[in-house]
Amino acid sequence: MGALIFDFDGVIADSEAIANTVLAEIVTALGHATTLDQSLDRYAGRRWDDAMAEIEAAIGTPLPSNFSGDLKRATLDRFRTDLKEVSGAADFIRRFAHIPRAIASSSSIDRLQLCLSVLGMEAEFGEHVFSADMVARGKPHPDIFLFAAARLGVSPERCLVIEDSAGGIKAAVAAGMTAIGLCAASHIRDGHDAKLRDAGAVHLARSWTEVERIAAGFFENESTIA
Repeated sequence: MGALIFDFDGVIADSEAIANTVLAEIVTALGHATTLDQSLDRYAGRRWDDAMAEIEAAIGTPLPSNFSGDLKRATLDRFRTDLKEVSGAADFIRRFAHIPRAIASSSSIDRLQLCLSVLGMEAEFGEHVFSADMVARGKPHPDIFLFAAARLGVSPERCLVIEDSAGGIKAAVAAGMTAIGLCAASHIRDGHDAKLRDAGAVHLARSWTEVERIAAGFFENESTIA
Protein backbone atom coordinates (compact mmCIF):
# COMPACT_ATOMS: atom_id res chain seq x y z
CA MET A 1 0.00 0.00 0.00
CA GLY A 2 1.12 3.57 -0.68
CA ALA A 3 1.18 6.46 1.77
CA LEU A 4 0.09 10.06 2.18
CA ILE A 5 2.69 12.53 3.43
CA PHE A 6 1.42 15.93 4.50
CA ASP A 7 3.21 19.19 4.95
CA PHE A 8 1.55 20.98 7.86
CA ASP A 9 1.57 24.78 7.80
CA GLY A 10 -0.63 25.99 4.97
CA VAL A 11 -1.78 22.43 4.22
CA ILE A 12 -3.49 21.11 7.36
CA ALA A 13 -3.21 24.20 9.57
CA ASP A 14 -4.14 27.59 8.12
CA SER A 15 -1.21 29.03 10.02
CA GLU A 16 0.96 30.92 7.54
CA ALA A 17 -1.18 34.06 7.50
CA ILE A 18 -1.29 34.08 11.31
CA ALA A 19 2.45 33.57 11.70
CA ASN A 20 3.26 36.26 9.16
CA THR A 21 0.78 38.68 10.73
CA VAL A 22 2.59 38.28 14.05
CA LEU A 23 5.95 38.70 12.32
CA ALA A 24 4.73 41.83 10.53
CA GLU A 25 3.51 43.29 13.83
CA ILE A 26 6.85 42.67 15.53
CA VAL A 27 8.93 44.06 12.66
CA THR A 28 6.64 47.10 12.61
CA ALA A 29 7.21 47.56 16.35
CA LEU A 30 10.96 47.54 15.65
CA GLY A 31 10.48 50.58 13.43
CA HIS A 32 9.93 49.20 9.94
CA ALA A 33 6.25 49.33 8.96
CA THR A 34 5.35 45.93 7.47
CA THR A 35 2.05 44.51 6.22
CA LEU A 36 0.97 40.88 6.05
CA ASP A 37 1.48 40.80 2.28
CA GLN A 38 4.96 42.28 2.64
CA SER A 39 5.87 39.70 5.29
CA LEU A 40 4.63 36.87 3.07
CA ASP A 41 6.57 38.24 0.11
CA ARG A 42 9.81 38.93 1.95
CA TYR A 43 10.09 36.20 4.57
CA ALA A 44 7.73 33.26 3.95
CA GLY A 45 9.39 30.08 2.74
CA ARG A 46 12.91 31.33 3.40
CA ARG A 47 15.56 29.88 5.68
CA TRP A 48 15.16 31.59 9.05
CA ASP A 49 18.74 32.89 9.08
CA ASP A 50 18.13 34.52 5.68
CA ALA A 51 14.83 36.00 6.85
CA MET A 52 16.48 37.49 9.94
CA ALA A 53 19.23 39.00 7.81
CA GLU A 54 16.53 40.58 5.62
CA ILE A 55 14.77 41.99 8.69
CA GLU A 56 18.02 43.41 10.04
CA ALA A 57 18.68 45.09 6.70
CA ALA A 58 15.16 46.57 6.77
CA ILE A 59 15.38 47.98 10.31
CA GLY A 60 19.01 49.03 9.92
CA THR A 61 20.22 47.49 13.17
CA PRO A 62 20.94 44.03 14.61
CA LEU A 63 17.92 42.20 15.95
CA PRO A 64 17.52 41.93 19.73
CA SER A 65 18.99 38.72 21.15
CA ASN A 66 15.52 37.61 22.29
CA PHE A 67 13.88 38.24 18.89
CA SER A 68 13.40 34.62 17.82
CA GLY A 69 12.18 33.51 21.23
CA ASP A 70 9.75 36.39 21.58
CA LEU A 71 8.44 35.81 18.06
CA LYS A 72 7.91 32.10 18.72
CA ARG A 73 6.02 32.76 21.96
CA ALA A 74 3.83 35.42 20.36
CA THR A 75 3.10 33.15 17.40
CA LEU A 76 2.15 30.18 19.56
CA ASP A 77 -0.07 32.40 21.70
CA ARG A 78 -1.88 33.58 18.56
CA PHE A 79 -2.27 29.99 17.37
CA ARG A 80 -3.96 29.08 20.66
CA THR A 81 -6.71 31.61 20.01
CA ASP A 82 -6.94 31.96 16.22
CA LEU A 83 -5.71 28.78 14.51
CA LYS A 84 -8.09 26.87 12.26
CA GLU A 85 -7.63 24.05 9.79
CA VAL A 86 -7.37 24.63 6.08
CA SER A 87 -11.00 24.04 5.14
CA GLY A 88 -11.63 20.37 4.38
CA ALA A 89 -8.37 19.00 5.77
CA ALA A 90 -9.90 16.99 8.64
CA ASP A 91 -12.60 15.51 6.41
CA PHE A 92 -9.98 14.41 3.90
CA ILE A 93 -7.80 12.84 6.60
CA ARG A 94 -10.76 10.86 7.93
CA ARG A 95 -11.85 9.89 4.42
CA PHE A 96 -8.44 8.36 3.71
CA ALA A 97 -7.94 6.87 7.19
CA HIS A 98 -7.06 3.47 5.70
CA ILE A 99 -3.98 4.89 3.92
CA PRO A 100 -0.75 5.08 5.99
CA ARG A 101 0.05 8.73 6.65
CA ALA A 102 2.54 11.09 8.23
CA ILE A 103 3.27 14.77 8.68
CA ALA A 104 6.66 15.92 7.37
CA SER A 105 7.11 19.56 8.29
CA SER A 106 9.80 22.21 8.60
CA SER A 107 8.21 23.34 11.88
CA SER A 108 9.51 22.28 15.27
CA ILE A 109 7.92 19.36 17.07
CA ASP A 110 6.59 21.54 19.90
CA ARG A 111 4.88 23.86 17.39
CA LEU A 112 3.40 20.88 15.54
CA GLN A 113 2.14 19.29 18.75
CA LEU A 114 0.55 22.53 19.92
CA CYS A 115 -1.18 23.13 16.60
CA LEU A 116 -2.44 19.54 16.35
CA SER A 117 -3.85 19.91 19.86
CA VAL A 118 -5.60 23.18 19.02
CA LEU A 119 -7.10 21.56 15.92
CA GLY A 120 -8.08 18.39 17.79
CA MET A 121 -6.03 16.21 15.45
CA GLU A 122 -3.42 14.65 17.75
CA ALA A 123 -4.88 11.17 17.31
CA GLU A 124 -4.94 11.37 13.51
CA PHE A 125 -1.19 10.92 13.08
CA GLY A 126 0.00 9.37 16.34
CA GLU A 127 3.77 9.00 16.37
CA HIS A 128 4.06 9.78 12.66
CA VAL A 129 4.65 13.51 13.12
CA PHE A 130 8.09 14.41 11.82
CA SER A 131 10.02 17.66 11.92
CA ALA A 132 12.95 18.71 9.76
CA ASP A 133 14.80 19.04 13.08
CA MET A 134 15.03 15.22 12.95
CA VAL A 135 17.11 15.15 9.76
CA ALA A 136 20.37 16.64 8.52
CA ARG A 137 18.90 18.96 5.91
CA GLY A 138 15.58 20.74 5.62
CA LYS A 139 13.47 21.34 2.55
CA PRO A 140 14.12 21.74 -0.41
CA HIS A 141 16.34 18.72 0.33
CA PRO A 142 14.46 15.40 0.37
CA ASP A 143 15.63 14.23 3.80
CA ILE A 144 12.40 14.75 5.79
CA PHE A 145 10.24 13.04 3.16
CA LEU A 146 12.60 10.07 2.85
CA PHE A 147 12.69 9.84 6.64
CA ALA A 148 8.87 9.80 6.80
CA ALA A 149 8.60 7.14 4.08
CA ALA A 150 11.14 4.95 5.86
CA ARG A 151 9.26 5.24 9.16
CA LEU A 152 6.03 4.33 7.39
CA GLY A 153 7.73 1.43 5.61
CA VAL A 154 6.64 2.65 2.17
CA SER A 155 8.86 3.15 -0.88
CA PRO A 156 9.15 6.80 -2.00
CA GLU A 157 7.57 6.24 -5.41
CA ARG A 158 4.37 5.06 -3.71
CA CYS A 159 4.06 8.23 -1.61
CA LEU A 160 1.73 11.10 -2.44
CA VAL A 161 2.83 14.42 -0.92
CA ILE A 162 0.58 17.42 -0.29
CA GLU A 163 2.55 20.67 -0.12
CA ASP A 164 1.91 24.40 -0.35
CA SER A 165 5.46 25.72 -0.82
CA ALA A 166 7.88 25.60 -3.73
CA GLY A 167 10.64 24.37 -1.44
CA GLY A 168 8.44 21.53 -0.20
CA ILE A 169 7.49 20.55 -3.74
CA LYS A 170 11.17 20.47 -4.71
CA ALA A 171 11.91 18.27 -1.69
CA ALA A 172 9.16 15.82 -2.64
CA VAL A 173 10.38 15.64 -6.23
CA ALA A 174 13.96 15.08 -5.05
CA ALA A 175 12.67 12.23 -2.88
CA GLY A 176 11.09 10.56 -5.93
CA MET A 177 7.53 11.17 -4.73
CA THR A 178 4.44 12.52 -6.49
CA ALA A 179 3.59 16.02 -5.31
CA ILE A 180 0.28 17.87 -5.17
CA GLY A 181 0.60 21.65 -4.89
CA LEU A 182 -2.25 22.81 -2.64
CA CYS A 183 -3.42 26.43 -2.97
CA ALA A 184 -6.23 26.47 -0.40
CA ALA A 185 -4.96 28.36 2.67
CA SER A 186 -5.56 32.03 3.42
CA HIS A 187 -1.95 33.06 2.70
CA ILE A 188 -2.10 32.00 -0.96
CA ARG A 189 -1.71 34.90 -3.38
CA ASP A 190 -2.03 35.23 -7.17
CA GLY A 191 0.66 33.37 -9.05
CA HIS A 192 1.39 30.87 -6.29
CA ASP A 193 0.11 27.96 -8.36
CA ALA A 194 2.63 28.75 -11.11
CA LYS A 195 5.46 28.69 -8.55
CA LEU A 196 4.37 25.25 -7.39
CA ARG A 197 4.06 23.96 -10.95
CA ASP A 198 7.53 25.32 -11.78
CA ALA A 199 8.90 23.59 -8.68
CA GLY A 200 7.68 20.24 -10.00
CA ALA A 201 4.13 19.72 -8.73
CA VAL A 202 2.50 16.98 -10.80
CA HIS A 203 -0.95 18.16 -9.72
CA LEU A 204 -2.39 21.46 -8.51
CA ALA A 205 -5.43 21.72 -6.25
CA ARG A 206 -7.36 24.70 -4.92
CA SER A 207 -9.34 22.73 -2.33
CA TRP A 208 -9.22 19.50 -0.39
CA THR A 209 -12.09 18.27 -2.56
CA GLU A 210 -9.74 18.47 -5.54
CA VAL A 211 -7.01 16.72 -3.54
CA GLU A 212 -9.49 13.92 -2.79
CA ARG A 213 -10.10 13.36 -6.50
CA ILE A 214 -6.37 13.29 -7.24
CA ALA A 215 -5.60 10.99 -4.31
CA ALA A 216 -8.39 8.59 -5.29
CA GLY A 217 -6.77 8.24 -8.69
CA PHE A 218 -3.31 7.80 -7.22
CA PHE A 219 -4.48 5.03 -4.88
CA GLU A 220 -6.93 3.42 -7.30
CA ASN A 221 -4.91 0.21 -7.22
CA GLU A 222 -4.86 0.26 -3.44
CA SER A 223 -7.86 -0.45 -1.21
CA THR A 224 -11.19 1.09 -2.19
CA ILE A 225 -11.94 4.51 -0.73
CA ALA A 226 -14.29 4.12 2.23
